[in-house]
Amino acid sequence: MVKPFSLFTDFDIALYQAGKHFRLYEKMGSHCVEQDGRRGVYFAVWAPNAKRVSVTGDFNGWNPNSHVLLPRWDNSGIWEGFIPAIGHGVVYKYHITMHNGAALDKADPFARKYETPPRTASIVWDQAYSWGDATWMEKRVSSAGDARPWSVYEVHLGSWKKILEDGNRSLNYHELGDELVTYVKAMGFTHVEFMPVMEHPYFPSWGYQITGFFAPTSRFGTPEDFKYLVDRFHQEGIGVILDWVPSHFPGDIHGLYLFDGSHLYEYADPRRGYQPDWNSYIFDYGRNEVRSFLISNALFWIDQYHADGLRVDAVASMLYLDYSRKEGEWIPNVYGGRENLEAISLLREFNEAVYKEFPGVETIAEESTAFPGVSRPVWEGGLGFGQKWMMGWMHDALSYFKRAPLFRRWHQNEITFSMVYAFSERFMLPLSHDEVVHLKASLFGKMPGDEWQKHANLRALYGHQWTHPGSHLLFMGGEIAQSTEWSHDRGVTWELLEYDYHKGCQSWVRDLNQYYKSTPALWRHSFVPDGYEWISGDDTTNSVLVYLRKGSDEESVVLVVCHFQTSPIDRYTVGLPFEGTWDLVLNSDDVKYGGSGIQVEVQFGVGIPSHGREHSLSFQMPPLCVMLIEGRRKLIQPSLLKTAKPKSSSKRKGNG
Repeated sequence: MVKPFSLFTDFDIALYQAGKHFRLYEKMGSHCVEQDGRRGVYFAVWAPNAKRVSVTGDFNGWNPNSHVLLPRWDNSGIWEGFIPAIGHGVVYKYHITMHNGAALDKADPFARKYETPPRTASIVWDQAYSWGDATWMEKRVSSAGDARPWSVYEVHLGSWKKILEDGNRSLNYHELGDELVTYVKAMGFTHVEFMPVMEHPYFPSWGYQITGFFAPTSRFGTPEDFKYLVDRFHQEGIGVILDWVPSHFPGDIHGLYLFDGSHLYEYADPRRGYQPDWNSYIFDYGRNEVRSFLISNALFWIDQYHADGLRVDAVASMLYLDYSRKEGEWIPNVYGGRENLEAISLLREFNEAVYKEFPGVETIAEESTAFPGVSRPVWEGGLGFGQKWMMGWMHDALSYFKRAPLFRRWHQNEITFSMVYAFSERFMLPLSHDEVVHLKASLFGKMPGDEWQKHANLRALYGHQWTHPGSHLLFMGGEIAQSTEWSHDRGVTWELLEYDYHKGCQSWVRDLNQYYKSTPALWRHSFVPDGYEWISGDDTTNSVLVYLRKGSDEESVVLVVCHFQTSPIDRYTVGLPFEGTWDLVLNSDDVKYGGSGIQVEVQFGVGIPSHGREHSLSFQMPPLCVMLIEGRRKLIQPSLLKTAKPKSSSKRKGNG
């Protein structure tokens, strides 16, 4: 018997069924191929419980009897077939007949492109793109594992900028490749993070209810247009992080839910398979074919779209079987616990695959609990993520800054407590879209006081965020002190830049970024205690924090002074770790940022102790400010050095 044409080998099937095939996108879905001298399209879809599967589309008048696929002979559940004389651009769906005789029309789970919503069909897509980011990609590999700055600008592509005179439309990928890239570079961010770009039927879901896991949304252009956007960022030296959503999917009839009439991709029991918070469905992480699907999807965006990182959404909902469930609404694991052991296993395997296959790529967990070892390597018993969102810092910092300054002296612990656990994980400090929606108010709107104080407080919050250990993320609009909540229908209120205070906030964020990137003391040891030293955290009366950020011994240090009260202080003294040169480099109270412009005259107290240090620094303390003072050690002239014989070394080489 002559087997029909197939892209699958027996080894592919074995990997797939073992949950170890991480390049499924090269086999499943639709692919333009040549068979026996004929050009056409090969289709392959997993539907093990279907009675019959056919391909319908605009090429056959959507006739379910015209092009029927054949089930593979190996009990893999895959249906496949070759259809000649069709190719790139063909619109199609799978017509799946269930054993009860009813039929479903499903989009292709592996399609590279979909029709623009509200239409839901898949599109055969086989178009080449010539990348121009070779220098970036080579450096990404060669510098893998090196310390680097992380200043992330989070963006919802559909609402970063709206064209009001053109029906309030969103920018397309090419327009974003020009305008957004230019803006992010000018603002000094090192990375952008896109809220999910994968195809989704409901725009107000912001991309978190995905039906097309392998396709960038067609709302803004073609897959090649999206590649152009990523390419442009790379050519300007900016990394691209994509939101990845393996936690759930919606129940749209054309999507993954009940794909072949059975619970194929989702857990069958609603106590495990239904997510009540989002009215969606949870992947069956214990099913090997689903594991292959998910990890292949993650690698697809890195491989095909050159993503530099994946921010994994809602990790906590994956880790815990009782997430958002009451007693009796969930099923314990085999040991009687609440952990989803299958999801934990999947996340570890996902991280291992990413870091093995793509050196220099980072995975970031949005994880809101105290689950241990989220950013610890798998071989040390962790989940294997590169970073974890520091939700505790975010909640505490916003709680603190919402308070009227008069009452902050009794809540100093809210702004200092993060240092108790700052190095327990590799943390990213997020001020994300989640904090400026659903009646939570904008970041500016959370700040207390009159207009001047609101702006001063917000600048101080950013100054503290940028100088706190870890990396950091800011959602679009925050940099201009947007006064209203974010709306996906309106986007960023750029018209606020007509006002000096908002321009001043934007300038502060830009200058913070530029100084942060150029100063290794602020990022070289972001995730270890070596890069941080308290000077003073207990001046509750004045709501003052003073700390050092440090790089290598040869590099300058940064003394950070935070003052979160509204009254200036005529003279304030802080201890210094060494005698040297100390220069005020950034001050959020500078008049160019909208500050009071109080003149800060720094006086050195050589030999005058303070805060347990031998030397000190005194200055006027402006209100509601963060000041960055750069320190360099005093160099000893070579002529003053005494000649000494070198001592013999007793250090042994190696690990012994």
